[in-house]
Amino acid sequence: MPKLKTKRAAAKRFKKTGTGQLKRMKAFKSHILTKKSTKRKRNLRKATIADPTNTKVMKKLLPYQ
Repeated sequence: MPKLKTKRAAAKRFKKTGTGQLKRMKAFKSHILTKKSTKRKRNLRKATIADPTNTKVMKKLLPYQ
């Protein structure tokens, strides 16, 4: 059985936590920031846990992480 390749696009976006969950950064923080409030932009800086509905698929793309 050959080794599985990690999907590099997923590896750049997700990190596995100690409990096996996937950590990700929030979207909508790259441009058109003038109309967004300071509070909203500040909350977009924080990392969050990926939704469990996506986690099963994402773990297949990240076999060794």
